[in-house]
Amino acid sequence: MPKASEIKKNTAIEINGEAYIVRDIERSVPQGRAGGSIYRMRMYNVVTNHKIDESFKDSDMLNLADLIRRPATFSYTDGDEYVFMDTEDYSSYSFNKENIEDELLFITEEIQGLMVIMVNDAAVALELPSSVELEITETDPSIKGGSATARTKPATLSTGLVVQVPEHISTGDKIKINVEERKFTGRADK
Repeated sequence: MPKASEIKKNTAIEINGEAYIVRDIERSVPQGRAGGSIYRMRMYNVVTNHKIDESFKDSDMLNLADLIRRPATFSYTDGDEYVFMDTEDYSSYSFNKENIEDELLFITEEIQGLMVIMVNDAAVALELPSSVELEITETDPSIKGGSATARTKPATLSTGLVVQVPEHISTGDKIKINVEERKFTGRADK
């Protein structure tokens, strides 16, 4: 049983016998009182998709829901539905665009290490790898000698995500992005 402070986005937890997927976490540190942080979590019921907001102290113990992770790849879109294929048994999982909007900023057809999270035989969330490789589609021209400085510039990636990159990086380069922090970590291996 993990503490509330150890829960991450897209974790399945059990509340009152029902499974919920954590979609958003806000951490706050109340002023003027002893104790730790408060974690406010926005969660969705995996069966009904009903939204609830709950607050937990950092030391509160939470029950993880029984879940299964299945390796998958992005297959195709059908209107607002995004379809992923299981790489082991070739079954397909559909997600509404609204439910996976944050994850779509990191998903391309070449993504490796993508997992579909299953609870009670229903696909409820996507788990992304810790880092992904994306191509820069638009950024300011590279500056010669820019690698000697720590200055950065915004770059738009092939998925629409905008991150800060060093000045020596240019349009067309493939870079690695830390998914959780949404930050540039280096050039992709060619």
